[in-house]
Formats: sequence, structure tokens, C-alpha cells
Amino acid sequence: MKTKILLVLLLTSAWLSAQTNQISGVIIDEQSELPLAGASVVLLEVEGVGAITDFDGYFTLEDVPVGRQNLEISYIGYETRTINNVVVTSGKAAVVNVSLIESFDQLDEVILTSKASKRRPINTLATVSARQFGMEEVTRFSGGRSDVGRLAANYAGVSAPDDSRNDIVVRGNSPTGLLWRLEGIPIPSPNHYSTLGTTGGPVSALNPNLLKNSDFLTSAFPSEYGNAVGGVFDLGFRTGNKDDYEYTGQVGIFTGVEAMAEGPLGNKRGSFLVAARYSLVSLLGVGAGGTSATPDYSDLSFNIDFGKGKAGNFSLFGILGTSSIDFLGDDIDEDDLFAAEDENAFADSNFGVIGLKHQIALSENSFIRSVIATSTNGNEFTVDRFIDKDTDQERVIRFTEADDTENRLSVSSFFNTKINNRLTLRTGVLFESFGIDTNFKDRTEQPDLDGDGDPDLTIFRSIDDRLALIQPYVQTQFRLSKSLTLNAGVHGQYSDLNEQFVIEPRLGLQYKVAPAHQLSFGFGVHHQNQPLPILFLNQTVDGQQIQPNLGLDFVRSDHYVLGYDLKIAKDWRAKLEVYYQDLTNAAVESTPSSYSGLTEGADFGFNNDVTGLVNAGTGFNQGLELTVEKFFSEGYYGLLTASIFESKYEGSDGIERNTPFNNGYVLNFLTGREFPIGKQKKDVIFADTRVTFAGGRYFTPVDLAASQAAGFEITQDELAFSQQYDDYFRWDVKVGIKLNSRSNKTAHSFYLDIQNLTNNENVFVQRYNRLTNNIDQVNQIGLFPDFGYRFEF
Repeated sequence: MKTKILLVLLLTSAWLSAQTNQISGVIIDEQSELPLAGASVVLLEVEGVGAITDFDGYFTLEDVPVGRQNLEISYIGYETRTINNVVVTSGKAAVVNVSLIESFDQLDEVILTSKASKRRPINTLATVSARQFGMEEVTRFSGGRSDVGRLAANYAGVSAPDDSRNDIVVRGNSPTGLLWRLEGIPIPSPNHYSTLGTTGGPVSALNPNLLKNSDFLTSAFPSEYGNAVGGVFDLGFRTGNKDDYEYTGQVGIFTGVEAMAEGPLGNKRGSFLVAARYSLVSLLGVGAGGTSATPDYSDLSFNIDFGKGKAGNFSLFGILGTSSIDFLGDDIDEDDLFAAEDENAFADSNFGVIGLKHQIALSENSFIRSVIATSTNGNEFTVDRFIDKDTDQERVIRFTEADDTENRLSVSSFFNTKINNRLTLRTGVLFESFGIDTNFKDRTEQPDLDGDGDPDLTIFRSIDDRLALIQPYVQTQFRLSKSLTLNAGVHGQYSDLNEQFVIEPRLGLQYKVAPAHQLSFGFGVHHQNQPLPILFLNQTVDGQQIQPNLGLDFVRSDHYVLGYDLKIAKDWRAKLEVYYQDLTNAAVESTPSSYSGLTEGADFGFNNDVTGLVNAGTGFNQGLELTVEKFFSEGYYGLLTASIFESKYEGSDGIERNTPFNNGYVLNFLTGREFPIGKQKKDVIFADTRVTFAGGRYFTPVDLAASQAAGFEITQDELAFSQQYDDYFRWDVKVGIKLNSRSNKTAHSFYLDIQNLTNNENVFVQRYNRLTNNIDQVNQIGLFPDFGYRFEF
């Protein structure tokens, strides 16, 4: 009997231990960003589970029950903060990094309590139009494909006009106006099948399982961000588990087959985190994402933290990705989004960034952070076209050749100091050296000057050159009172291509009218260099190749934003923002035309016949945005965003027109719920749904008669962007289950994500079909089921 009782006790103990795990993390000062030693971390609603941070601000909570947990973090002289919905599974420890803000008055005890939420950006110097997001959001929302870009499309002020690519339109700006940053340095488009000058792609190369909580900014961003007029993704990689080794296996339609490992490294609280993915559709030999061709892509991401030493803290991070796809005309459907039946096209691309980050504390309130990184982004694209296909005269000619590579060396360094609990100063500089090797030949719309019966294969870009950008900045945060905070700074930008230097003032003001009410105002001057494919276009003059667009100055955008934030109730908030952006110095043709550089970036490529451009174009974006959000609590969340906006431009003909990004309105509604199951309620069934309504994109109508006579598409440029596609509608539904093992340290999850549930026919494009001599409409992706499985151990 004693033996049986002992066996039952041992089995019960093992079962209970398998239902717990760890929560670890670092607590830092919000203004100085340095660790707080001696901070108290307590697990709410579970007695006896707590910890005190060590000299490095690090803590570990043991024996934490699986499920969603709440933490309370306190430190003498600082506002106490609660962190809700920390997800703990039996297969993986949770990591939580928290910043505490010093009480405005030098108090001996804590009297204020605040809740950390996604409405507050990581960058405390961002006043308006900024939002924090985390890995859970990227993977939770239905229809998101675990893609950061598609996640942002749910936020107010953002639209995603193309189901086949993750380009996002921020407040009516071209997707080329977006800045991607990783660990504090700008990077090229982090997407598979990306092309020179673009910021999006069909499949993301960013692995969300490595991301820590990061920021997305849509306007009037702080002075440390430059060379962007639209928005900013400011991303960071989390560190690996510093206490134990963990592994994850995962499979999904778009994310592919994935393996991830992490764990402690050395004896200085270092860690490693590495993940590799390979496309599932390539293994299955099927098409996806709007084409019947089989995409082949893979990526490797890593973050190695070497821990703290006398010389400071070093970490090595990076992403390496490759992708390829062959569009064979005989295997292509007539409604393929990317290819044609009378062509064989071959696309190869690569993306990579490797960086070394260093941080060293100079005092209790000051540090220097530096990053040196190299990145590359390249693509090759060739098209062979069949002439007189399926006839006795059939032949094949090389129609398009593109080989573009951008290599970049980036060096960033800044000094941050908390002068006192009211004043913070940050100053730094970013240096970027671009190596541009671009070659592009095409026969489209070209004459037959050599008399061989085919349009000439004309050189549009052929250059191997360099471009350097230097961006110094200084910014401060001044807490004028408990309720009033001023963020101000200046950003500078210099290009050695045309020796242009600009100074950009930035200003932000937050005023807490009452505990539940806050007003904010933001202003900023922002510049960006012209897209590289436009900047380095060739023109043949007297038999010589020149680049007449190299003298173009930066495009300028002045941002004005006014916001109102209301805490409706516990876990509920509403936010209203109104904005205006004045765009000048846009690239337009010297002779009257409807062209403007503000309309570029709506597709994979750019115009190739716009040389001799001048900085005389203008435009504006204006709108009103509403966000109503229920943060995840009591088992559910909700998000409603509505944007009403207008995006206009003027070319050199002086006529005000719609930009192709002027959808007019976007409405998103998302909600989800979790249902605990099992005797211990440790397993979860979850369901999420997303509904999107948006105005149709504006487009330039095709001149059918002229196109039929020429044999290629000719648009009515005098009517540029005068017609609008039908409104966009899409409904996505996602269901799944999460299982925590009772017998060992493992966890499983599975989801089914049905995208475009109603199979609504949203317009992709209306284009001239040279095979049928008609204008055909091609629709975006219809109903598409995505699935995923995740195993943690």
C-alpha cells in the first residue's frame, strides 16, 4: 500500500510539474534603457511566485502554471507596472522585457500604477501615430500569413491593396516611402522575390518567431528615423532562453517547414537563437499566392548574445534568404497574377543582412549603442517570349533581362543619457554606403531600329556606382509636468550623389487632460531619396549612355498630426487622429505630363522611360482615423479601425489627380476568443476572424485601339488614375487548438486559416491581353485555405 501511495504521489508530482514552466526577462529604466537591479516581479493570482532582478536587471519566475498569466513589476521611486496575458506553454518558457518610468516627483514609495499595453510604442520618444506589436499578434490574426507587413494592414491609416504582395500603403503614401529597420539599422526589403527599390514582396523573409516587441510608426516619427516619408517598421530580435535549451518545429503553407533552437551561451548570461525555414509548397510541388508556378524559397535567421563583459555587451544578428520561381507559359493559367501564356519567365532573388551590435554603459544613466552591418538585396529576372506561338513560324526571343544588386554598409552609433527624471537626451549618427550594380534591358514599347522584325532589346539601366548617405540627429524628451511631455529633435540628411544636405525639425507633445484622456500633437519634416531604379535610369544621347536623373534632390513631406486617446474602460481604449501631409520636390517630367514619382511603387517594377526629371511635383495626403480596441483579457480581444483619407498629386501638367493609392476608405474589424478545455483548463481552442472593406484602387485606363495597333498595352496617360476599381471586401476565419503535454515538456498547436471565405472576386488588374487583343480583368486570390502546425519541446 505504501508503494502504491508513493507511486501515485510521484506521478501526480510529475503531472503537475509538466503543467508549469518559466517566465524570464529583463527590467530596465524607460528613459536610460539601463537595467534596474532589485526590482520586484510578482506573479498575480498565484501566491508565492516572485523574483528580484539581479545586477543585470534579469529575473526568472519558476513553477509558473501554463496559460495566460499576469505580472506586477515594482521598484522604489518608479511607477508600478502590470503586464497582462503572458502566454506560458508546457513546451516553451515565456520571455518578458519591461521598462519602468521613474515617478515624476522623487518619492520614497510607489504610488502610481500603470498597465503596459500595445498602445505605447517601445520608443518613448515617439509621440503620435506609433504602435507597439509583438510576435503573438503577428501569428494570431487570421489572414496574416505570419507576416509583419500584413499585420500592419489591420491598423488605422494602412491599406494593403494587393493580396499577392505585402506592400502596404501608409496614409496614402507610396509603399516606397516605408523604412525597414532591424536592430537600429536600415535594411532592404526583407521579403522573398523583392525587387530593387521596392519595400514589399509576395512572401516575408522575416521570421516572427525571432521578433521581440517592436514599433510601427505612420507619421511624424522621431528624429532618429530618416530617409522615409511614409512609415517605419522598427524591428528587433529577441534573445534566446538564457536558462535552458528549447526547440521548436513548425510547418505552414506560407511560412514553410521550420526548425528553431535556442539556449544559454557561455557563463555571462549569453544566449543563442537560430531558426531556418524552407518553403512547403516547393516540397509539395504546387503553386501558391496567385500563381500555378511553384515558388522555392528559404531563409535563416539568428541572434547570438555574447553576454556582458568589461568591454560591454556584444551580439551578432542576421537574416539570409534566397528565392526562385520559374513561370513556364505552357503551365500558366490565363488568370495568373504574374505571368503570361506566351512567355517563359525566370526569377531569382536573394536578401541578407548581418550585423554586430555593441552596447556599453558609461554611468548609471548613460550608454552608447553602436551597430555595424552589411546587407545585400539582389534579383535576376529574364523573360523569353514566344513569337507566333503554336504555329509553324514559332520562335523564341529574349525579351527582358534584369540583374540588380544593392550592397550596403551601415554604421550607426548613438549616445543616450537620462539627465534626470524629467529630461532625456539622445544624439547619434547613421552612415550608409550603397553599392549599386544594376542592369536592365527590355523590348517593351521599343522600335525596331535594326530591322530584324522585333523590337530592339534596349538598355534602360547599366551602371555600377556608389551612393553615401549621412544622417546625424539629436532628440530630447522633457517631462514638463506629470501631465505634459515634450519630445523634440532635429534630423539631418546628406547625400554625396548631388551633395544635398537638409535639416528636418521634429516635434511631439503629449498632454494628459485627465487619467482617461490624452491629447497629442506631432510635426515633422521628412525627406527621402528618389527610388534607385528611377535615379539611375539610362538615356542614350549621341550614342552615349548617361544618367540624367542623378541630379534629383530628395522628395520632401511635412507631417502634421493631432490625436486624442481615450481609455473607455478596463482593457478598452479609443484613439482618433487627424493628419495632413504636404509633399513637395517630387520627380516629374520637364515637359507637361501626368507622371510623378509619387505614383511609383505600386508593383514589382518602375517606369523605365522617364528621364530628365525635375523636382517640381507636389501632392498631399489627408485623413481621419479611428481605432477602438479591446486588449486581450477575459478570453477575448477586439479591434476596429476605420480610415477615411484622400491622396492627390500634380504632375508637370499642373492637373490635380488621384494617386493610385487613394482608396478613399479602409475599415477593418478583428475579434478572437479562446476557450479553455480539459479538466485543468490548460488546453485551448481558439477562433479569430477578420473582415476588411476598402475603396478600390485608382488606375489609368487602357487605350484599346492604340494597344491593338501597337501589339502592346498603351494607356491613356492624359486620364491617369481617373478610374477606380470596385470596392474591396475580404473575410478571413481562423480556428485552432493548443495542447500542453501532461507527461513531458512539450506543447502542440494547430490552426486552419480560411482566407477570403466568401471567395469574393476582388479586382487585381485590368490589362491588355496581346493574345486575345482585348482588355481582360484578372481577379485577386480567391478562397484559400492556409494551415499550420507547431511543436515545442
